[in-house]
Amino acid sequence: MTETTASRAPSPLPPSDTTLSHPRILCLHGGGVTGEIFRLQARALIKHLPAFRLVFADGPFLCDAGPGIIPVYQDHGPFRRWLRWLPEHPPIDDESAIEEVLYNIQTAKDGDEGTGAWVGLLGFSQGAKLASSLLYDQQVRVEKEGKAETEYKFAVLLAGRSPLVSFCEWSRSPACVAAGAISEGFHYEGESPHVLRLPTIHVHGLNDQGLHLHRKMLRQYHDPRATTVIEWEGTHRVPIKKTDVEPIADAIYKVAREQGVDV
Repeated sequence: MTETTASRAPSPLPPSDTTLSHPRILCLHGGGVTGEIFRLQARALIKHLPAFRLVFADGPFLCDAGPGIIPVYQDHGPFRRWLRWLPEHPPIDDESAIEEVLYNIQTAKDGDEGTGAWVGLLGFSQGAKLASSLLYDQQVRVEKEGKAETEYKFAVLLAGRSPLVSFCEWSRSPACVAAGAISEGFHYEGESPHVLRLPTIHVHGLNDQGLHLHRKMLRQYHDPRATTVIEWEGTHRVPIKKTDVEPIADAIYKVAREQGVDV
């Protein structure tokens, strides 16, 4: 039997990755999911940010699936977290917790094939708390030590809850939760001495049950002169509709350009 024309045709080449040289944004998932799940949740944002390369990291600690993850993503486990938020999460000392979180982040960055500068952080829920905390850690290290290992220009906080997490001696304070502690239920009243002055974009779902905690995070830990607030008619999830995603993408481009990012 002779081969058909179709069988002799060469296999199509895989599409080339056009984002390799683009400025990169490190993406941090919420509690009880994975980096790959967050990539799927953020598919509309990725589509609306073609000038950036979004890289998704995995949290270091295993845990049960987060709220709303089953059954849609039940086959995408094992599920992960960055921080403790439930009493059943095994105790860990602060230094070990910091080391594990930073190791997984560095592993994701080292494993990415891109060549662009790391310009921003984007997190959802627990990942948003972490993104803000890492950006503050960068700020306070520059202030106190004269340098930091990262040069992030901004952070995007999707439903980020109060408080900040301490990642170094300069933020050990009653106003910040320790990296190894349970962050759920943590409350600090009054004016925080730890205020992030680098640009942040806060995305709040107006039907999110944690909205009051997201607003508390904004109010207590972020300089209003450096914040952009976007509200949408949603619950505790990543926006996917074009009408909800476009304002977020527009804000990211605007802030990035103001910080000298070429996009």
